Amino acid sequence: GVRDVLFLYEENRCSMTYMYEYPEYLKIKLPKKTARRYPAYELYLYGEGNYAEENKNLLLTGIPVLFLPGNAGSYKQVRSLGSIALRKAEDVDFKYHFNFFSVNFNEELVALYGGSLQRQTKFVHECIKVILKLYRDREFAPSSVAIVGHSMGGLVARALLTLKNFKPELINLLITQATPHIAPVMPLDKYLTDFYTAVNNHWILKAQDLRNLTTLSVAGGFRDYQVRSGLAFLPRLSQHDSALSVVSSAVPRAWASTDHLSIVWCKELILATIRAFFDLIDENTRQITADPKKRMSVLNHHFVRHPAKMFEENPEAFTELTGAFMWITVKASKWTYSVYNDSDGKYFAFPLASHRKSYSHVYCENSMLDTSSWIYGCMNTNSSMCLEAADLSWRAELLPTTKVVMLKLQDYPSLSHIVIQVPPAVGNKYTLGCEFFEEDSRTVQLPVTHLFSFGLSSSKILLNSTGLLYNVQLQNFNQIYQAFKIYIEGHCQSLKERKPSVYRLHIPWSHEDSIIVAKVPSLAEISAKLHIAQPHNDSSLPELHIYSSPDCQYEVILKTSLLQVLGQIVRFHAGAFPVYIVSNILLTYGGQLSTLRSTGQCSDFSLELVRTAKPYKVEPLISIVVFLQGFNWFREIWESLSLPEVDAAVLSSQDAWFPLVSLILFLFGTGIAYWSGVFFSTALRLFSSLWLTLIRPTVLQKDKLITPRRLYVMISLALVSWTTCGAFAVLIIYLQYLPVHVFVTSVFHFQDSGHSEETSQNSSTHTVKAQSSVDSTADATQSPSNSTTIAEAVNLLKMHITILNLFTWIVLLSLPSFIYWLKNLRYNVRLDPDPCRPTAIILVCILEILMNSSTSEVKSSKLLKIAAKVPLPLSVAMLAFGRMHLYRVPHFVTFSLLLHVLCCIV
Repeated sequence: GVRDVLFLYEENRCSMTYMYEYPEYLKIKLPKKTARRYPAYELYLYGEGNYAEENKNLLLTGIPVLFLPGNAGSYKQVRSLGSIALRKAEDVDFKYHFNFFSVNFNEELVALYGGSLQRQTKFVHECIKVILKLYRDREFAPSSVAIVGHSMGGLVARALLTLKNFKPELINLLITQATPHIAPVMPLDKYLTDFYTAVNNHWILKAQDLRNLTTLSVAGGFRDYQVRSGLAFLPRLSQHDSALSVVSSAVPRAWASTDHLSIVWCKELILATIRAFFDLIDENTRQITADPKKRMSVLNHHFVRHPAKMFEENPEAFTELTGAFMWITVKASKWTYSVYNDSDGKYFAFPLASHRKSYSHVYCENSMLDTSSWIYGCMNTNSSMCLEAADLSWRAELLPTTKVVMLKLQDYPSLSHIVIQVPPAVGNKYTLGCEFFEEDSRTVQLPVTHLFSFGLSSSKILLNSTGLLYNVQLQNFNQIYQAFKIYIEGHCQSLKERKPSVYRLHIPWSHEDSIIVAKVPSLAEISAKLHIAQPHNDSSLPELHIYSSPDCQYEVILKTSLLQVLGQIVRFHAGAFPVYIVSNILLTYGGQLSTLRSTGQCSDFSLELVRTAKPYKVEPLISIVVFLQGFNWFREIWESLSLPEVDAAVLSSQDAWFPLVSLILFLFGTGIAYWSGVFFSTALRLFSSLWLTLIRPTVLQKDKLITPRRLYVMISLALVSWTTCGAFAVLIIYLQYLPVHVFVTSVFHFQDSGHSEETSQNSSTHTVKAQSSVDSTADATQSPSNSTTIAEAVNLLKMHITILNLFTWIVLLSLPSFIYWLKNLRYNVRLDPDPCRPTAIILVCILEILMNSSTSEVKSSKLLKIAAKVPLPLSVAMLAFGRMHLYRVPHFVTFSLLLHVLCCIV
């Protein structure tokens, strides 16, 4: 599954964007108060060559666009947009042009640490005010700014509207690229999840206030494994006329999936964006239009359905058919025509009266990919010629190799003829085709194979007719855990050269189509899987459109792809892996305490994992709670107890929960936990062997749990946590804890190896005399105290391995805030806010005590019974409330370790 997500996706079909002149970034001077408050952030203006020189005095006359980089993103990523916009402005002699600004967020890791998101949002607000001041007293001064946000930059842009003193009219257009709008990819701290909740709640509750803001979200598709496209779809709002979400594979003239970085430089996608920007300009104000309806129609034109014509706001209803063209009447129901070096233009007229009774639709295609009109509807009933006709080219749709139009005859009762215009084509070669057909004859239904068929069975269908268009409806394909491979094989009657076939997988409830162009005859393979599950109020079916060659037959074979099903599980739930792994380790930890209490011996990590980490101990209880939350009375009781919502219920409401997915993730967690235990045991053995060769270990000494030195270390690390970064203190105590394991392991190996030394009575009391326990003479010579010491060392080693395993995951989950702090150390020594600080102070004290603890103290504790039973409910709680809130995981582990410490004391 991991391999499917990270490696098995389509090849990169994006072209690189290039600068024709050297890019320059002019730093904009900010007000002193703003610069002092945000020392790490900067604002730049992009330019090239002469344009950059002209703008050095900041006498700007263009349309302002602000680019916001994302997680660890650079302000220089604006160059693709800025450069192509500059070339486009040169094409129109700078009648209109755009000024691209970019914010430098110091490449902060905001996807992993949410503490700076609010600060970034406030800085962007200040930048917008500074940008608009630059245009003051200009003839066409803008009153708003368009924003392009990549990744987390798009979320920061949406968060502007949550600021109390922000005026919504300051933004008129927002385009986000691969922005996770729904939820964070890795919810590693509370500030991140709270920020998301605040932004999404504001956009849902204040939906009416956002009508003047047009928002477009572009997702990268399956190539983007960092942000899955389902997260990039804007939350379903009450108003659908001002927000649009598309996947790049469905964008006309791009038709390419992009990875998380290439979405900012993919030439095809950038061209579509810049074309949209120029079509959005109002000729009167020389700025982006204030009309929300026009903005949406432009975005739909360039990002959803392109009719292969230049955008026109109000196209003329009727067009005069002029020119000395020859008129030819075509009465056949199926017609193809090849054009090559034709010096005379022609009009082909198709009378509709004879076809209305037999056929329901007419379909036409044209391989000449220019932007001129080519298909018309006439209302002349008496003549085979018509001078004035309705331009039906606006009903067409652009595909990679052709432009197509399909009309339902019933919708055009007043039309007498369909007219195809073929202009003179000197040096050009292209083909046209039209056919009338009954919809039922070209629409077939193909039931998808069951999830548990594992690709052993298949559904297949043979398309016998030789038409230009087929529509295969995929029944019961509506869930994100479904994944299929579709094979399409074309069989042609002759071996002549023919146009390639186009296959489009159309998902009607979201703009996530994918298109493949294949030569015929050949075998094409399509991966069919969803970014978004079918909404409950939608009954439409996904469709496979086959734009075919006229004399070919097609066979469609569909199979379940187990590899891609696992890939979907990883894609949608990889962020929850740490929760399942730690849950398994915590269950094992509880099992070890239980065996220590019952037998006096601590069991081995791997054996205890197999014995105690069972999914039936945790999963049924969560499933029961989720089921009961469907009842109002239970939900009221739950809310009255101030308990957070169960994450599985939230995922179910988002249609992101699979049947049996939790079991699969739990088993995966068991596997990772097992091998992590093996890794730690092996690593400790290797390090202890190295330790033995360098230092001769002493016996394990029983010391006080809390000594002045340890108290000093606790206070020092607590101060480090309070004054700098909590994760830094956690990392220090972790690195301090590691040698303890090496020491305990080396003591055990040394005492258990059978080595002994000849010493006098005056030799050091720390010298160890031991023989191998496997030696037959050991029982006679080995002292009871030495046997006890070895047993104690074994128990301590096994317990320490489990605690080290748990603590390693705490360190890993707190590492992002440490990296963020380290990167921003030159601006601020103290990380504020710090998500790890309270937990870190407690953990420092716990680990410092556990380093000198012994299992003999724990065995005799009155609290051991409670400490052994608590990890089970903690594991259940962790899976219930930690899947979408990873920052809660260290809290559960800390509580369990705290009980262990109390067992050492009480």
